[in-house]
Amino acid sequence: MDQRLSLVTLGVSDLERARSFYQALGWTPGPSPEHIAFFQAGGMVVALWERAALAVDSGIDIDSDTDDTPGSGDAWGGKVLGVNLPTTADATTR
Repeated sequence: MDQRLSLVTLGVSDLERARSFYQALGWTPGPSPEHIAFFQAGGMVVALWERAALAVDSGIDIDSDTDDTPGSGDAWGGKVLGVNLPTTADATTR
């Protein structure tokens, strides 16, 4: 298996401010849906996503911090790493 990350997603509280920060570094945003900014970074993608929306997509309840859901509430870091594999079977057999 090729050992690599395909996607790093950062949950941000102010998407436009974060997008401007990366653009000031010389990064060019790619085509992105509303509320997300994608940047190609070599062989991977860095995505900026509104923190609350990323939490919902990740199944994290940021409004409740309980022992049953570690990392929930304000303690959730808002970062997600992803890898793309060629087939579903590759993902389920590893």
